[in-house]
Amino acid sequence: MADPFLYNTGERSHYGCLGHEVQIDYLKAYVCRPSFSTDKAVIVVHDVFGWQFPDIRYIVDLIAGHGYITICPDFFKGTKPWTSTDHWADFPDWLKNHDPMKVDKEADVVLKYLKEQCGAKKIGIVGFSWGGMAVHHLMLKNPQLAAGVSLYGIVRDSEERYRLLNPTFFIFGEKDHTISLDQIFLLEDKLKQYCKVPYKIKVYPGQVHGFAQLKPEDMKPDDKPYIEEARRDMIDWIKMFV
Repeated sequence: MADPFLYNTGERSHYGCLGHEVQIDYLKAYVCRPSFSTDKAVIVVHDVFGWQFPDIRYIVDLIAGHGYITICPDFFKGTKPWTSTDHWADFPDWLKNHDPMKVDKEADVVLKYLKEQCGAKKIGIVGFSWGGMAVHHLMLKNPQLAAGVSLYGIVRDSEERYRLLNPTFFIFGEKDHTISLDQIFLLEDKLKQYCKVPYKIKVYPGQVHGFAQLKPEDMKPDDKPYIEEARRDMIDWIKMFV
């Protein structure tokens, strides 16, 4: 099986986080707040590398810097995330125990925390890869989420996958070999037919799976403009609806 994550996960600069870890019911989570009080929040759903991966914490801090209480819960509930040294032949078995469509209970726990403990009145969600699939799923199921951004992750095997409840933005890399351009065109075609809320699909030239999470010092110069554009687009979508 080909490695679906073409960006090198082994070489990452250290990242000193701006937020802190909390315990929410049975979940651990990383939270970062803006410098001022707000009643707007964003849930970040991590990829297969889990809630402690430096790239995902950088994204949490980035979104918080735009004025949102931002939280990344451990959607793996304390179980071992995938690592760059694991063997891809084992990935299907690992995925059976880490199903991105089985995140509803955890989402409800986090939504309750944000509303009751943080005073959040409007909540959006952003997810990457595994987390992108989870976001697509949740945007079909949970009306409490005011808007979603799914980065290179889609629900593939549900007849209902085009009936989004609230505005959703899908971000893809042109050279992502886990999601073909044909799949993206199909998604666009079906959303035109069935979706009753605002949606957007955008493909970023030359970009591989996982491109939008990199910290600035880990970016390649040719990719940097597209990475920064995708992040701006992600933030703009959240700001439009949350």
